[in-house]
Amino acid sequence: MTEHGWERDYAILALHISGLATGGAIIYRGPQEWRARAAEQGAPPPGRLAAEAERLLERAPSPYAAANLRAFRAVARYLDGERPPPADYAEQVLGLRPRWLPEEELAAAHDRLDAALPSTPGSLAERLHAWQRAHTLRDMDRLPHLVDLAVAETRARTAERIIPLPDDEVVECVMVPEATFHAAGHYAGGHRSQIHINAGIPFNVADLLYVVAHEGHPGHIAESMFKEEHDQGRVERQVRTLLSPPFVISEGLGLHAEQLIFPGDEAQRWLTDHVLPELGIAPDGSDFAAIHEVKNVLWGVWGNAVFLAAQGRSDADLAAYLSRWALYDDDEVALALGQVRPSAMSPYLFCYHHGWRLLAPWLDAPDRDRRVRRLLTEPLLPADLIG
Repeated sequence: MTEHGWERDYAILALHISGLATGGAIIYRGPQEWRARAAEQGAPPPGRLAAEAERLLERAPSPYAAANLRAFRAVARYLDGERPPPADYAEQVLGLRPRWLPEEELAAAHDRLDAALPSTPGSLAERLHAWQRAHTLRDMDRLPHLVDLAVAETRARTAERIIPLPDDEVVECVMVPEATFHAAGHYAGGHRSQIHINAGIPFNVADLLYVVAHEGHPGHIAESMFKEEHDQGRVERQVRTLLSPPFVISEGLGLHAEQLIFPGDEAQRWLTDHVLPELGIAPDGSDFAAIHEVKNVLWGVWGNAVFLAAQGRSDADLAAYLSRWALYDDDEVALALGQVRPSAMSPYLFCYHHGWRLLAPWLDAPDRDRRVRRLLTEPLLPADLIG
């Protein structure tokens, strides 16, 4: 097999795996003729894809390529009927073994949330929902302008504090009706990007910078842009699938993104100076940064729910668990239930909390900004950040 043939077969395999497991969600910067060939072929049976991953693994040119191929093999085997325990399957896919997040840690996060929210009547969940309603944007037509303001600020801070950005970069806000996500950053190439926002659900303006930094800078869009420029000629790096170890780092970086460029209460102060007054939202004594940190912890509830669902727990049990520990209302529970049930995609739900937790000690270093630049430009794996 020639090197060119290996790269072509790797790209086509990744496209087939993503088509079957994620509905085609993939970051693909390889040759378009290979993408066309994959579409013409149609996806082979999962068992054949697993064998193809095994074959390519024997000639993997780097640990990065090998880790991705092990993920492809695990997903193909799952699609072929294998059902390993969720921690085993996630470890094969993500290169990181997820753990059950003890309720003691969740309770401690609830205590921090209690201190961060306004002192209003009701249970913790009721107070959280009241805070969210108080910061909900009433006129969604204003959201693209607010996202534009946040993009300009997050780009400026990323360029000043972390890494220079191209002057000709354009990031647009696109409102998507009835999307299956809250927000998503999409890099189209050529320094052109879009942040897609679900227009069908309420938007919490207190989360504006939390969302835009995650999806944009120094989060997903910045990472995709820089890695496209640094990974020229390496197809295994130009083809990034959701179900793979690199996305543990991507989602972990996304959850750290706001605090990296708005340390302490800087995000809340910027919103108070530039956004909240014109929306008629007055200060209420809440601590946005603490609330967002708790939110990152509570992503671990989703992972726990994946473990419970794999044990065969009923929807009623899962709903009660999500309500109790994630503090979700009925609509949020309904959305989560559709995702935590066992599926080929289940490992992705571990990327958020476990990626955030993986990066936290690694970023807590005197050369933090240099390390963030490495996350944005280098093909790092979870294993590279452990130890």
